[in-house]
Amino acid sequence: MALRIVFCGTPAFALPSLRHLIAQPEFRVEAVVTQPDRPRGRGQQVSSSPIKDAALEAGIPVYQPEKIKSESARNFFERVAPAVVVIIAYGQIIPQSLLDLPRLGWINLHASLLPKYRGAAPINWVIVNGETRTGATTMQVEAGLDTGPILLERETEIGPDETAPELASRLAEIGAPLIADTLRKLDGGELRPQPQDNSRATFAPLLKKQDGRIDWSWPAQGIYNRIRGLQPWPGAFSTFRGKNCHIWGHTASADTVSWTRDGTPGRVEGSIIARGQELVVVCGGETTLSVEFVQLEGRKRVSAGEFASGARLVSTDRFE
Repeated sequence: MALRIVFCGTPAFALPSLRHLIAQPEFRVEAVVTQPDRPRGRGQQVSSSPIKDAALEAGIPVYQPEKIKSESARNFFERVAPAVVVIIAYGQIIPQSLLDLPRLGWINLHASLLPKYRGAAPINWVIVNGETRTGATTMQVEAGLDTGPILLERETEIGPDETAPELASRLAEIGAPLIADTLRKLDGGELRPQPQDNSRATFAPLLKKQDGRIDWSWPAQGIYNRIRGLQPWPGAFSTFRGKNCHIWGHTASADTVSWTRDGTPGRVEGSIIARGQELVVVCGGETTLSVEFVQLEGRKRVSAGEFASGARLVSTDRFE
């Protein structure tokens, strides 16, 4: 008999897992629970979540409670009576009264190697902090924030130039077969949940706009990690002539460092040095960042060369 599942999720990160479970004959996704339709994008038009769209395409019933802690939500789960609930980036805290209902509990796919990077933004912070490895973890959900016992893990390297959206896409694909393998082994009694070592826990909090502000006293590699890790939002930004500007770039190559070295003595961190189409910024630890694109507030993104030409840079210009 197929294992009866309710799938809870909202963003595109959960899509590979939902589609993978639907495709497996030993599983039956009875219903999908996702956030209510909300205004999205620049136009703020009301639209459905990626998970809702995929469920409807597959002919699976969708339930969208405003609050998962409501009596109607409890009635829904009691009526469907799944053997297990899979929850991936759903967006609400699950009350204990619902966690206790399924025979196999609630199983979560988390985008880090727990107990490191518990919280809402593990993919972003693992890159910002310069980690070279991460992974996906399945765990049993309990009342705490990502504190439940670990079931299975898959580790992967982080590419030196990999951005948060790129890593998220890879971890979503890694997680799909991992969640299926977890359900098979859990249902077959082959898994023994392992408690997390709380002494090794780190936290990956929800991103705030100010997390993107660049401190030019940081080494160039740290700034590059922030540029990679905070895409698409809030991005990495600074201030130029009193206006905020988003910056894309990378650590300077050896060739670039060689020609900027003569121009950097005495220049403070944040100083801008231009040569032709090349633009570099003085960073902490005698390092430099090569700028690729700049976007001043209220304007479109332009190349470093276009920015330098349009701004008519002088030797005293700097990013604040």
